Amino acid sequence: MKLRLLLLAAGLLTLIVTACAPTIELRNEAYLNDTSLISQDPCGAPCWRGLTPGETPWNTAITQLEDDATLQDVRIQPPAEDSPATAASFQRVDGIPCCLIYSENGITVDQIFLQVAPNMTLEQVIAAYGEPSYIAGRTDSGQSVAEVYFPEHQLVVYAYITDSEEGQVAPTSEIVAILLARPQDIQQAIERSDLYNWNGYQSYAEYFTDQPFDKTAVPTELWTTPETEVTPEGTAETN
Repeated sequence: MKLRLLLLAAGLLTLIVTACAPTIELRNEAYLNDTSLISQDPCGAPCWRGLTPGETPWNTAITQLEDDATLQDVRIQPPAEDSPATAASFQRVDGIPCCLIYSENGITVDQIFLQVAPNMTLEQVIAAYGEPSYIAGRTDSGQSVAEVYFPEHQLVVYAYITDSEEGQVAPTSEIVAILLARPQDIQQAIERSDLYNWNGYQSYAEYFTDQPFDKTAVPTELWTTPETEVTPEGTAETN
């Protein structure tokens, strides 16, 4: 499996998962088994295991990942000749590739992206962080997620929806991925996305079918989005 990252001008990581298999597994028990987002132990968003976007030095983060006995296979993507940007992928012990950290300048961690086992719910996240601001729906290969934004906490969570036609954005919707980023990156993501205002729990269709967006994206001609593929082997290609 490859994690396809859409790197915006500020380096924001937006979740698009691609795979060699016909079916993409957005929900997988083999992803990172971590519920610290809701327990806030040892820290809560935007911090994860002591790493905070915009604050933690890159080398400190790499050392911490490598020293974490619950993680393995830390693979660093070396910077390209024309950019200092770098990323490092990792996974849980006996798991599958799931996660990465990213730095735009190679000096400080800017984003943390985690695909997680489905052990947290949207209701639990809202109980911990309050009502979100925005929501968007994404469907790929018959699977859907609700992309839920908590800008004040520099947090985006991806809630799995069982069916785009009959499924619900519900308290029990399982969290399958987490993005933590610098405030400016979250703001740029909001500016560059078509979003709906959070309007509580309701069906996926009610939110995302034939409804005008509450917030429309900045025209794409005003910015560029090079695509990078980070593989489990740690290699990368930019198109």
